[in-house]
Amino acid sequence: MTRQRFAFCGAELAAVYVLADGRDELHLAEMTGNRSMLYGLPAVLSVDGHSPAAEAYRSGRPLWLNPKELAAYVEEDPHHFPGRVRDDSVKESPARLSLGALPLGHGAKELGCLIVAGNVPEGFSDDRRNLLELYADQVAAGLASVAAHAPGRTAPRPVRGHALVPLRGGAFILELGSGRMEAHARVLELLGIPPDQFDGKVETLLASAVPDDIPALMAVVEPDRLSSGPQQLAFRIRRPGGELRWLGLRCRVMTDDDGTPLRVLGVVADASYLRPSADEVSIVQRLSATLAGATTIREVSQIVVNSLRGPLDASRVAVAELEADRLVVTVLDPPEPQVWPDMWRSEWRSEWPDASMHDLPTLQTVLREGHVSLWPAGADLEPALAGIGPGGLAVLPLPADGRMVGVCLVGWDGEHRFGPEERSLLTATAGLVGQALMRAHALNAGHELATMLQRSLLPRKLPSLPGGVAVARYLPATAGLEVGGDWYDVIPLGDGHVALVIGDVQGHSAGAATIMGQIRTAVRAYAVERHPPDVVIARANRLLVGMETDLFATCLYVDLDMEEGIAWFVRAGHLQPVLRKPNGSTQEVPVEGGPPLGVVTDTEFPMTEVGLVPGSMLALLTDGMVESSNVRLEEGMRRVCDVLASSDPSDPGMVADELVARVNRRDDDVALLLLRYDGTRIRPMRTHWTVWRLPDAVHHARRFTARTLRSWGVAQEVDVALLVVSELVTNAIAHTQGEVRLDLTLSADRLRIAVNDASPRSPVRPANVDWSATGGRGILIVEATTASWGSVPLSGGKQVWAEVALSTPRTAHPTRAAAPPGNR
Repeated sequence: MTRQRFAFCGAELAAVYVLADGRDELHLAEMTGNRSMLYGLPAVLSVDGHSPAAEAYRSGRPLWLNPKELAAYVEEDPHHFPGRVRDDSVKESPARLSLGALPLGHGAKELGCLIVAGNVPEGFSDDRRNLLELYADQVAAGLASVAAHAPGRTAPRPVRGHALVPLRGGAFILELGSGRMEAHARVLELLGIPPDQFDGKVETLLASAVPDDIPALMAVVEPDRLSSGPQQLAFRIRRPGGELRWLGLRCRVMTDDDGTPLRVLGVVADASYLRPSADEVSIVQRLSATLAGATTIREVSQIVVNSLRGPLDASRVAVAELEADRLVVTVLDPPEPQVWPDMWRSEWRSEWPDASMHDLPTLQTVLREGHVSLWPAGADLEPALAGIGPGGLAVLPLPADGRMVGVCLVGWDGEHRFGPEERSLLTATAGLVGQALMRAHALNAGHELATMLQRSLLPRKLPSLPGGVAVARYLPATAGLEVGGDWYDVIPLGDGHVALVIGDVQGHSAGAATIMGQIRTAVRAYAVERHPPDVVIARANRLLVGMETDLFATCLYVDLDMEEGIAWFVRAGHLQPVLRKPNGSTQEVPVEGGPPLGVVTDTEFPMTEVGLVPGSMLALLTDGMVESSNVRLEEGMRRVCDVLASSDPSDPGMVADELVARVNRRDDDVALLLLRYDGTRIRPMRTHWTVWRLPDAVHHARRFTARTLRSWGVAQEVDVALLVVSELVTNAIAHTQGEVRLDLTLSADRLRIAVNDASPRSPVRPANVDWSATGGRGILIVEATTASWGSVPLSGGKQVWAEVALSTPRTAHPTRAAAPPGNR
């Protein structure tokens, strides 16, 4: 027991009773203050006895006795009253002495009782009672800390040098309307602020806090209607001499009858027991030592996961770097895509996803402020963040060289309460990881440049396809650090066609990635020009031969009619595609093949026609997925067929995840392009007309269009269609030479009018047209009367097209025999 000076909110004496191991007695563990007020406090009290301490402990509610009530309590049972008024003050005590008994802890964590007494003739006021109850919560926190350091004992015991009653503590009252604060002299002493320099502003006190803890403090001093209950917070301050000190804050928001916050009553006390424990210090020390030997981004990221997820019992950990306005993930744990929110899964095109920072506004704000942010369960966050930690989320900006280089996200599924020790641990971790990422970049700048190059050359998003769903996955090799040349692409071609491409450039180097980007661009350009599949690959082959490089590439190109289900395959030294039929049977598609690209200048690449039915799933893949040093090609292809056969085609993304999940050690890059073919609900109708260069050529084109639309049952859009045909055909005849062809296509909701000619020059929309001009109005008319228009290059010319939206979408189409034939 101690005899130090104690004074707080009118109380001049404090005594702590703690629950004994048998839970049937309360033992006096510490008494401090003016002992002359009461003497002879019993060292042991029965929990079932008649005393203020026992009664408060049993009820779990504070017991307050003013002088009159205290006198009656003494007279009722003077033998069991814990302490008697001194003989020389018996006459004065009934008029002056007030007492409070406050339970410590609650529920399964009942710890004991705090007795406070003081010369308060009128009894403790409501404000003083609230503040003393908060003070009791502070005492209970200290007791719980003591108990944590003695895990073998049920009841806490005083530790040498550690007071159970925090002597260095004070109270404050904040008036929310005016912003003025009345602070006890001991609060100012704890913060290191001389009383004559305190201006009554809360900002003056906040200036002493560590920046990382200010957001949590602001939530206390700016409460909302939902925060009227008791609140607690541990925070750190930096005293004028540079000393870092932990303080504990307990506060209560007082409201009016409508629930509007009026005042904040708070207690601030020393919380040195919250200094990082030996375990937390050892975690930081081990992390620092391990990161010192990490030389790659992959190693740094994995070390962070291993150091945080287990000790913090976290459900998810993510580490990501900042690259311009994108967040590039370097590791996710657990690595299975299905346990992460939908936004992350939709961006999962390579080994790890990357996402736009514009989709994560909360994360943008945290990174801009640069402080660790902790979000409790139920926090109002965007789904992409809330799904990582529904029970609690920690966001750690990773600083290095005065800027933010990345972020670490730690999430919990179950409700997680953040302790001050965790905040300290996470803040220290963030600084170490940020510096380690910068070192890894410096040590491996060449590899990072190649990786960035390859990522920029792959499609960021795959297009939406009418009549099907395409997904892709890419995983770099885990053996070795050089980047490879695998690529994939999905190219909409118009008229219901789409091209699927996958390929692999020989070798692993920045050169391979560069060649990959050039070949991918060339294939896309040739495909958009609507060359046949064999011509696309033949031209790409001649391009690679002309680059005079020692590298070659394999490629598989598929031109798929999404409406008819007819696919034309061209294979240049690549693996066979794998087809899963709607009944689940799966097999490799026997596609004729030619040599790899870049080997022989003039060679033929045969085409293979394959019919797809709705419900089919087509897989294009590179050899890294099916072949390695310990897996033969035949065995790998058989595994792919088995996984596809047993998969659920309703979710192609999950099928792709399951396929790449079977790949363990990767000697080579892995690329996968998966298409589920659904077919179109209503098959488009098409016809065409070759426009003869006659004086009345436009008249014949209009008559053909009118007959066709009548046979197709289109009536309301006829006038607009004839106007568009007139303008496009007139432009083609007047400004080009050679053949002109008119194509008409009627889909479910629109009519497409296209005119092909032999000139490569696209029409230009005039900026303005003078009233006296003789031309230039045609494109403006087309633009004003149609839903959309455009121009695409074709082999030997171009196509100018326009689309007219149907006022009544088609639900069924007439028989094809009703359409007039073109002049083939």
